[in-house]
Amino acid sequence: MLDAIFEGLQLAFSFPALWFLLLGIFIGIWVGVLPGLGGAVALALMLPFTFSMDTVSAFSFLLGMYAITSTADAIPAILFGIPGTVASQATILDGHPMAKAGQTSRAFGAAYSVSAIGGVLGAFLLALSLPIIQPFIMAFGVPEFFLLSVLGLTMVGMLSGRSLLKGVAMACLGLLLTTVGYSNATGVPRFYFGLDYLLDGIPIIPVMLGLFAIPELMELATSNTSISREGHKDKTDSLFNGLRDVIKEKWLVVRSSVIGTYVGMLPGLGAAIVDWVAYGHAVQSAKDKSRFGQGDVRGVIAPECANNAHKSGALIPTVAFGIPGSVGTAILLGALIMKGLRPGPDMLTIQLPTTFSMIWSIAIANLIAASALFFFSSKIQKIAYLPGHVVVPGVMVVLLMGSWIGTNSIGDLWLCLVMGVIGYFMKKGGWPRPPLILAIVLGPLMEDNFQLTNQIYGPFSWLFERPVSAGIFLLTLIIVLFSVFKRSSPSEKPEAGEGNALNPPISIPFGLILLLVFIIITIQALGYQQFATKSFPLAVLSVAIPVTLLAFISETKSFIRGGDIRASLLGSYGDRELNLSLKFLAYIFLTIVSILFLGHIIGLTLFVLIYLMRWGKKSAKFAILYGVLVSAFIYLFYDRVMNVLLISPF
Repeated sequence: MLDAIFEGLQLAFSFPALWFLLLGIFIGIWVGVLPGLGGAVALALMLPFTFSMDTVSAFSFLLGMYAITSTADAIPAILFGIPGTVASQATILDGHPMAKAGQTSRAFGAAYSVSAIGGVLGAFLLALSLPIIQPFIMAFGVPEFFLLSVLGLTMVGMLSGRSLLKGVAMACLGLLLTTVGYSNATGVPRFYFGLDYLLDGIPIIPVMLGLFAIPELMELATSNTSISREGHKDKTDSLFNGLRDVIKEKWLVVRSSVIGTYVGMLPGLGAAIVDWVAYGHAVQSAKDKSRFGQGDVRGVIAPECANNAHKSGALIPTVAFGIPGSVGTAILLGALIMKGLRPGPDMLTIQLPTTFSMIWSIAIANLIAASALFFFSSKIQKIAYLPGHVVVPGVMVVLLMGSWIGTNSIGDLWLCLVMGVIGYFMKKGGWPRPPLILAIVLGPLMEDNFQLTNQIYGPFSWLFERPVSAGIFLLTLIIVLFSVFKRSSPSEKPEAGEGNALNPPISIPFGLILLLVFIIITIQALGYQQFATKSFPLAVLSVAIPVTLLAFISETKSFIRGGDIRASLLGSYGDRELNLSLKFLAYIFLTIVSILFLGHIIGLTLFVLIYLMRWGKKSAKFAILYGVLVSAFIYLFYDRVMNVLLISPF
């Protein structure tokens, strides 16, 4: 084993492999920063360039690029509240509030430090685990994967602030959104309401960008301030303070690395839940939970550490069993076969040095990328202090292009806008967004495993016949009971989570609309003939309707007892911020219409010009220069480099 470890290290540092690793890191940083791309897109684009490379060089290049997206995606997550990739969703919850509080550098310092540490610890833990991981992974079947999905949703649901009911309701809504389109079990189209666009299901990227990014951009545009609400650096804001935070929370770093490595080994599930599991663990294990969701550095440390450790863990089921856990690892599997390597036991015996060279490449890439980003962060963090009206147009262009990339459909842009409206009212009304987005990520896998479990093992017997299933179910039950007990106990400090906002005039109508939507979906689900078509939606609805009803009743009672109803209504619906937010949504609506008729380059450039001159009150000279740069960026990067199909008026 030791010989293989050192031989793998020698291969990773050999030439030209090291040069290709550095090139992959450079590309990976750019891919991670731009929303909508992700490691899988980069791998697919770069795979043809590896045909003429030797095996070690090819995987150094691909893994250097793939691993680093989880490091670089912290930049848009912290600065703008936009997840660069799915892996950075949990980082937003505390990273972006830190940027608003003038602690951007501190958040970056913590994120980059744990990215390097997590990548190295993940590789180290993986090396120790190689002899025993096969029975561990093989013990998981479809019932266990179904229960792990439930566990992941449970942990995020616990982070719903004051209202656990709202968190559960949002998770149910997310699961129901994943049932839109053709059923995998029967091929019957469900809940598409006559829209052909919805037959293939709801794409995750426009939902994610709309839900998280548009509300933040609306706030930035309406407040007319910089991202940092302080307008200046906090005294504690420095990269090295972020590093000190990591040293102080060293045991959280170790635990998050363990979570990232071993959860990452679970095919198809690890990447979706690893950051949320780590974030949930950070909250549950903290003595003082009051700052989570408001800018607690531990909320950056845990998910960022786990995200980078999980890349090493995710590599093993791919190379050792030929089981890719995601689109990215499926492309890596294709590259493995293309280079004449056979996934399976040979990769853990005869080809063990090659396997270790891959693990070393991930660890080295994390160290180099974290160091580079650490060095350039002093420049990057200055964006947090730019005027909001300068930042909004550029970020909106990247956001809309990120939504477009997935399927090249105008429907994705409308979906992004709709989810932006929903996300805005969820944020204002105290309905937490994390359970919704995680449910959308986990939903397809959860339903498939639900159907297979019922077909193979029957309704409930597997819970008692399979020890691993029983253990996961028991752990889920303990987490729920512990959370309920903690909420019922008297405490001076408020609960952590996004659902802390108290705004009944917005929350109550939102809850009522949600309840009506659930009832309409129930009626439609009951009309499907085949049991497999409707069983999962009805199971979700059996939880969704009573939970939403209880949340609605509880909120209404509190509102009535609260006193001055008229003043509360005027405060929620008569304020200037709401009117400006609706105006900003109208800008996005008209931008999408202009893209449809005039094409991406002209439509988005017009948005930049009109926004800067009319809303931002900038000079025509500045607006035109900004517009020219945006046009050049769209054409050169998205059209020429990425070869994205753009709408053109000509």
